[in-house]
Amino acid sequence: MHRPADAGPISVEVSHIAATRDSPAEHATALLEPLHQLLPFDGAWLALRDEDTRGHHSLVSTGWDNRTAAYLDGPVVVDEIEQLGMTRSHTPLRVADLSTPISEMRSWAECLSPAGFREGLGMCLFAADGRLLGFLGLLTGSPTVPAPADRDLLAALGPALGRAIDPLRSATAAAQLVHAATAGVILTLSPDVLALPGLPDHAALRAGSPVLVAARETLDGPQSSFLAPAPTEPGGYLRVTVLEVPDNVPHHLTAIVVLSPSHDLQGLTHREFEVLGLLIAGYHNTEAAQRLNVTPRTIATHIEHILIKLDACSRALAAVRAQRRGLYIPPALLAHPGSA
Repeated sequence: MHRPADAGPISVEVSHIAATRDSPAEHATALLEPLHQLLPFDGAWLALRDEDTRGHHSLVSTGWDNRTAAYLDGPVVVDEIEQLGMTRSHTPLRVADLSTPISEMRSWAECLSPAGFREGLGMCLFAADGRLLGFLGLLTGSPTVPAPADRDLLAALGPALGRAIDPLRSATAAAQLVHAATAGVILTLSPDVLALPGLPDHAALRAGSPVLVAARETLDGPQSSFLAPAPTEPGGYLRVTVLEVPDNVPHHLTAIVVLSPSHDLQGLTHREFEVLGLLIAGYHNTEAAQRLNVTPRTIATHIEHILIKLDACSRALAAVRAQRRGLYIPPALLAHPGSA
């Protein structure tokens, strides 16, 4: 066994990297130096788990050819990580610790052993809230088993390594810009949603809810907002803010949706919020009347009142101001025709 690494400087450097505002990929690259001090590896792989493809998305993959890199990101490695129980453990494994001979493991027999690797350290990385984030593998061509102290040091670094690559950190920071936020989720390409660290769940943000349907439809630019009727909430509405995800989050995460209290409704009525939603969506008076099951004259009267309350000289300007201020109910949240 080689001499154990100097824990102090390595821990300080890893913690410093995790505390910066760089992207997960930038963090992963910066981590190579302190990790090489921990274990002088010949190959390193730091990747985020991709549940949609049942594989990994490499943040850094070095020391091998493109074929090996692609293999590591594929489903075989995911299966073996799960079979070894690593997704339920925060303890790194050495090759010498494996319960199955590497000759019987596909990733080693088909890829890593032919590439010249013999030993190393591997561990799953987790977020502070328990989310499985990804995997770290440090591999060596030498059969020398890493020292137990090095394995223990890597385990101690796990929380900082998880913070460094957590793709939701920047999403959480963006959500914190919403004043008095009370709940939030992250939309994905699938109908599923992800919890937003630091904010609780809410029934209005469950997968498939009308609020999330409206959120997907209304995102236009870096930020948009609208009102969702909520009779049990103070004021009778929730403000729904939809944010673009930062550029450094995985591609399957599409938007951030945050709830907050509604303030300064400028005296607009529930029906006027509905009419404004239809105006913003491009409805003419007759179409809006049909949608709300009222007469065109009723719609015209609502618009007259809206113009006064928003100090607008035209319906177009009223629609722009309502959209900018989030003072409307999107058509996806309209009550059934005929309801008040």
